[in-house]
Amino acid sequence: QVPLAESGGGLVQPGGSLRLSCVASGFTFSTSIMYWYRQAPGKERELVASISTSGDVTNYLDSVKGRFTISRDNVKNTVYLQMNSLKPEDTAVYYCKAHNIYSGRDYWGQGTQVTVSS
Repeated sequence: QVPLAESGGGLVQPGGSLRLSCVASGFTFSTSIMYWYRQAPGKERELVASISTSGDVTNYLDSVKGRFTISRDNVKNTVYLQMNSLKPEDTAVYYCKAHNIYSGRDYWGQGTQVTVSS
């Protein structure tokens, strides 16, 4: 059973939007801090956004502030990343990660490709 399953990636033109989803299973989602990371070809994986267990605290990479929004639904065990005004430099594989605050365990998804190109 895959603990985290991302979806929603694809090819979009510059200026377009995508909404990524990440569904959790097999662990307690509501007590896990959730993250979105991305990794572009030839580059290290970088943290894009994070959200607290209740959803009231969010943080963003400077280059995506004002364009990306992270949110979560603790009933649906899902975290989202709404990406607007996409740029070619946003092209990467996007991964979600969970950190459970009680067990200390981390879980990763398998990633979803986002390509921004005309």
